[in-house]
Amino acid sequence: MRSVLSDLFNIKFVWLILQHLRKIWVRTVGFAVLALGSVVLAKFVGQLLPLSWSEKIGAGAVDQVLNILATSMLAVTTFSLSIAVSAFSTAAGSATPRATALLQEDHTTQNVLATFLGAFLFSLVGIVALNAGYYSEAGRLVLFATTVLVIAFVVVALLRWISQLASFGRIEDTVERVEAAASTALQRRIEKPCLGGRPQKQPPPDSAHKLCSNVIGFVQHIDIGAISKCAKELDLEVWIAALPGTFVHKATPLLLVTGNSHADHDLTPLRAAFSCGERRSFDQDPKFGLIVMSEIASRALSQSVNDPGTAIDVIGRLVRILAPWYSDLSQEVEYSNVTVPPLQSAELLEQAFRPIARDGAAVIEVQLKLHNALLALAEMAPETFKTAAAALSKDALERADTGVLTQQELGALKEISAKI
Repeated sequence: MRSVLSDLFNIKFVWLILQHLRKIWVRTVGFAVLALGSVVLAKFVGQLLPLSWSEKIGAGAVDQVLNILATSMLAVTTFSLSIAVSAFSTAAGSATPRATALLQEDHTTQNVLATFLGAFLFSLVGIVALNAGYYSEAGRLVLFATTVLVIAFVVVALLRWISQLASFGRIEDTVERVEAAASTALQRRIEKPCLGGRPQKQPPPDSAHKLCSNVIGFVQHIDIGAISKCAKELDLEVWIAALPGTFVHKATPLLLVTGNSHADHDLTPLRAAFSCGERRSFDQDPKFGLIVMSEIASRALSQSVNDPGTAIDVIGRLVRILAPWYSDLSQEVEYSNVTVPPLQSAELLEQAFRPIARDGAAVIEVQLKLHNALLALAEMAPETFKTAAAALSKDALERADTGVLTQQELGALKEISAKI
């Protein structure tokens, strides 16, 4: 099942839909349309009810409840939106601005805001319809029942919102979200080490034709399946040159093409398989999640924050993220005509730990945690991490040997480093 979802995620059309579904306006518009639709349908549903039921409630009771709901929901929606914006600002200041996108995509926050706005529009349109004489007596009964149901949704949303506010935007919550995003991206790459393509074991031939980007930005997503299909139709071999996360411009090759007939064909579909944007995305870019984690640790180690505990916590989470990683390139290749460079374990470790080694060079607690983390990765997966961990440990020792740490502390670090 996970493999099927991963295959769908690698399709550009599906990925673009998911990107739009993560936007808060999608849920807000959906709830608003549902609210407006329920007000309109109340009239037609009322025609199906027995006439005796409509005598049990009057229009005055419905109008009064809708007025209370409209007044309260407008204030609650405005207040909740200000809290959400404040949480985004707090996360950007305490963690890193790159993490705010994950908070903005939070399902609970989006559902709560959409529920409040939808309830406001429902009550507002309901009041207008009542005053315009839109409903019959039975229609008013259905509107009242719908209003009670809306109030129940609002109460549930308020309870979820209160629970959410206990941690939303705080550093612990932000770090957990980044860890989850990084782990998911790395797990997808474990399932498809080369995005389904053939692993690159040697550089492309010098005669390969370069297909450069026509935009300036970061590669966010690559549809390898679309590239393979186009290459098969044109009888070409494709070499991916820009993985997700790569900054490209109009002189940067996205891919290289080999084949005698590539000059006679339109290669635009190959370029269209690349989705580029102004910012990096977590989805197909495991390194970005590691970079954001290390940014949080670096900010915690700055003199203005001085919070080594957060940096130590991030190091532990990085070990948890990287532990499942292995560079098994012998998996079945889905697209044999597309060659993709694999992720290097050394690069993953450098993105995760080198900034922490630099900014925490004078903090013995951080250095001990860092070397123990490298030792743990080297022991869990020696074939994958041992060489890279040893090199990074040596680099961290050189940074720590600046005269700030005592000889006893340096000796402890060297003892751990020797075990790697």
